[in-house]
Amino acid sequence: MALNDVDVQKQIKHMMAFIEQEANEKTEEIDAKAEEEFNIEKGRLVQTQRLKIMEYYEKKEKQIEQQKKIQMSTLRNQARLEVLRARNDLITELLNDAKLRLSKIVQDPKMYQELLDKLVLQGLLRLLEPIVIIRCRPQDLLPVEAALKKAVPEYMAISQKCVEVQVDQEVHLAGNAAGGVDMYSGDQRIKVSNTLESRLDLLAQQKMPDIRKALFGANGNRKFFM
Repeated sequence: MALNDVDVQKQIKHMMAFIEQEANEKTEEIDAKAEEEFNIEKGRLVQTQRLKIMEYYEKKEKQIEQQKKIQMSTLRNQARLEVLRARNDLITELLNDAKLRLSKIVQDPKMYQELLDKLVLQGLLRLLEPIVIIRCRPQDLLPVEAALKKAVPEYMAISQKCVEVQVDQEVHLAGNAAGGVDMYSGDQRIKVSNTLESRLDLLAQQKMPDIRKALFGANGNRKFFM
């Protein structure tokens, strides 16, 4: 049975509607798949960037923490050095003050003469030389001569040795010396310094642990004691 024009038109419209519906469904399917792939890729990129950002800030945090430790260590060392410097300055000031007080010993003729007697005898016993040269301050020539009159016999009695002592009349101790004597072997290769300053320095060196303990307390880090 032949179709008339009206039926043909209806059939064509129906086919066109079917095709259009198929096309729409296919388009929606493609859009949905594209949206899904987009979301997946976006999620992957976001996660990748998030991990990179986290890694970056973790690295920065470690760097900051390391810098903080370095700065704290530097500050502690600086503070420790400042404390040590202040302590050394205080000790130096005390020793300088002690050197200034040496003049009081010299101002007491009896005390100073007794000290010179001991210093000269000690120097002779340390040198044990047949010829000894003594240098002193110009104003101490007479007290040193008096000390020799007493020290030389004592030295000979103790050492069983003879000694010739020469007091240098031309070369003296430095003008700022507080007192005492420098003693030399005859060839001047051996020296015993028994000036008041040298004795004070020696005593300070020997007593430095006790001085530091008295001023600053016991050192908690010290493990060995002489």
